[in-house]
Amino acid sequence: MKTLAEVTRATGFAVLEHLEAEAQVPVLGGLQAQGDLFIVPQDTRGRHAADRIKPVPAAGIPVIEAIGSGHEHRLFAGTPGTAWWAPAAGGGQDIGVLECAEPAFILHPEHGATGVAPGSYTLRRQREQADEERLVAD
Repeated sequence: MKTLAEVTRATGFAVLEHLEAEAQVPVLGGLQAQGDLFIVPQDTRGRHAADRIKPVPAAGIPVIEAIGSGHEHRLFAGTPGTAWWAPAAGGGQDIGVLECAEPAFILHPEHGATGVAPGSYTLRRQREQADEERLVAD
């Protein structure tokens, strides 16, 4: 299991200094959340259109971009060439699909790192309960 320091050093993504750098980052295959981002396991591996799914680049992919005073959630392949991303069409709560053959990591400056086990996942935004749809931003 990698530590937060190892993951941030490998990706070049900075997290806030108060986070425990030597904390281990668990790699989980079930339902997880990182602030306003949900990682939902799917049974769809390899079923995405080849023109939509692309390798996750070394610089990562902002799956939720920073808006206002919020922070981005950025997806990284744990090992280059082992994670693929297909953005969702049409907006809404679903952001896209992650497929990974080895652990992938999602980093956030305030929340640190989340490890995602090999498999296929839908990444989804949290929505507030309200009269109209409002996506949560952290």
